[in-house]
Amino acid sequence: MEIGIDSFVATLADPVTGALVPPAERLHNLLEEVELADRAGLDVFGIGEHHREEFLDSAPVVLLAAAAARTKRIRLSSAVTVLSAADPVRVFQEFATLDLISKGRAEIVAGRGSFTEAYPLFGLDLEDYDSLFSEKLDLLLKIRQDLNVRWSGKHRPALTGQAVYPRPLQNPLPVWIGVGGTPASFVRAGTLGLPLMVAIIGGEPHRFRPLIDLYRETGRRAGHPPESLKVGVHALGYVADTTAQAADDFYPGYARMFTEIGKERGWPPTRRAHYDALLGPTGALIIGDASAVAEKILYLNKALGGISRLNVQMSPGTLPHPKALRGIELLGGQVAPLVRKNVQ
Repeated sequence: MEIGIDSFVATLADPVTGALVPPAERLHNLLEEVELADRAGLDVFGIGEHHREEFLDSAPVVLLAAAAARTKRIRLSSAVTVLSAADPVRVFQEFATLDLISKGRAEIVAGRGSFTEAYPLFGLDLEDYDSLFSEKLDLLLKIRQDLNVRWSGKHRPALTGQAVYPRPLQNPLPVWIGVGGTPASFVRAGTLGLPLMVAIIGGEPHRFRPLIDLYRETGRRAGHPPESLKVGVHALGYVADTTAQAADDFYPGYARMFTEIGKERGWPPTRRAHYDALLGPTGALIIGDASAVAEKILYLNKALGGISRLNVQMSPGTLPHPKALRGIELLGGQVAPLVRKNVQ
């Protein structure tokens, strides 16, 4: 199993002091985190895409390219690329360039995004939410397959045989599908035979098992080999020297972020009791000391019928940089070996 980290480069103010890390410092810290993840032996680092004040990841490929120049082996991925609001030609060109810079370490996780700001920002109609993604994914995969592309659709001018350059070092350039909990999204990924990245940020992960089984069965019926039907999980998590410290370190930023999001989506304010419940043996949060985190990952692997990758989002916005670095050290140096000892 691959173990990695996802970051949305969040910049929420500290809920206790009100202090806000300046954007330039936050991005410098991010690159230090990627460098350390590489040295610590982690497999992948993903950077999200948001177009909101509290995140600094609106240009993820720029950040990944900067990371590529400072790392040697870690794979560099989006988490996710909001393909619905992008031009697939530019997405392919950007990630192909990243692949060349990194000598074959780039990956795309394509999705529709969990927020909607990108749609009005780029002049798109939210009512076209699904058709935008379906059409643009189709074009992205055609560009990946062929140098000269003939394609037409509703949301973008046709291509009539134009060549798309540069071509990546990897052939094909890896494309995953990022999904939440919509069955149609699991079916789409299975039909296409693309690896699946499932965001599990709340509740109990075992509830996703029927959807993952649906993905695998759909892929099998479509004639795709089992090895192409990889399942990854994006989850919230953090490692500290003790489980109590990990829980206390992570909670303030978690509560702040989900309370703010809840104001937009009609959720109640986040309370410690709800958080603590998610820390339990079957809860979605992967938080604790190295042993506890490894145990939770192994549970997740069993509950979902085997996963190929686990990416942990370690900072919801206010985790101090030194603690983030320590968490990365522990994840790579202690958690990953424990997991790999039990899962090939």
